[in-house]
Amino acid sequence: MSVSEQSAARTRMFARVIGPFLVILTATAIFRAPQVWERASDYGTDPLLLWVAGAFTLLAGLIVVAFHPYWRGAAAILVSVTGWITAIKGFALSVFPDAGMSTANIAMHAEGWTRAAYVLFALIGLYLTYVGWAPVRNRPAPLPASGDRDLRPAA
Repeated sequence: MSVSEQSAARTRMFARVIGPFLVILTATAIFRAPQVWERASDYGTDPLLLWVAGAFTLLAGLIVVAFHPYWRGAAAILVSVTGWITAIKGFALSVFPDAGMSTANIAMHAEGWTRAAYVLFALIGLYLTYVGWAPVRNRPAPLPASGDRDLRPAA
């Protein structure tokens, strides 16, 4: 497998996970935003919860950054950028939890911009889902194993 085939396969694998994740989370955030923002202030006072959320977010972002160092093509760029944004967000939540809550408070009061961002991320998620799950065209048929070519039919 060449490097370009390997990078395309890796991009497809990450797109299969990141795409549906973005679609599901942003769609639920769009429709449940009032209930979520209403309860967000309850969680802002718990530094342990923010630290744990930041730790898992940082881990997820670093996994993408480490295993997807590809930047050729729209899907590869979106996967890599998503990984970096996730890692930075996880770092910020872990190290600066108060800043994370103030950012959430700003987002609560900017509903139009927040919903526009959700729609943008949902569209990115739909595109990545398509890239990850659509059948690959023009893929060469696998060659038989070297020993199979020399075998004659048994009957």
